[in-house]
Amino acid sequence: MDAFVHVNDRELLRRTRTGEPEAFGEFYRARRGDVLAFLRVRVSSAEVAADLMCETFTRALVAVHDLERDLPVVPIAWLITIARNTLISSIRTGRVAADTRQRLAMEPLELADGDIAAIDDAAAEADLLAQLTEALPADQLQAFTARVLEEREYREIAEQLETSESVVRKRVSRAIAQLRKVREVAR
Repeated sequence: MDAFVHVNDRELLRRTRTGEPEAFGEFYRARRGDVLAFLRVRVSSAEVAADLMCETFTRALVAVHDLERDLPVVPIAWLITIARNTLISSIRTGRVAADTRQRLAMEPLELADGDIAAIDDAAAEADLLAQLTEALPADQLQAFTARVLEEREYREIAEQLETSESVVRKRVSRAIAQLRKVREVAR
């Protein structure tokens, strides 16, 4: 795991594609909570959310190795889109698909009571984060997401947004201050 310290999501996916399966394991560990929280607030139980999360990540793993596709620019958005599509598919069919997981010969995820509570807690935090981010202007949300959630460097974000690093730093700082205010009101 030390080989992946300070490695961003996109680089983890690139390394996965080029033959480092441990990189996808690190991507999974870094983003499973985000996917679980996204799914948990949308389904009836933590167990269903966990099953959907497993199918989401197996679909993502297959997609990463599809050399016809470019790697996603914003991996967390790409992953949440896969989770959303997996959820929609399960709603249409009335069951959680396991076809990709079975094709990769992966076992179902077994949950203990503590796991279920942790999933529910993560969902509550994600719901609060969703409420908090709705309070941010688009430019601050974009900078905050890139820096805090995607862990990208200020220089890289500034290049993408075609602005200076100091402007990006100020947007992130303002976003964090605004999120603190909204969180205090929510308590």
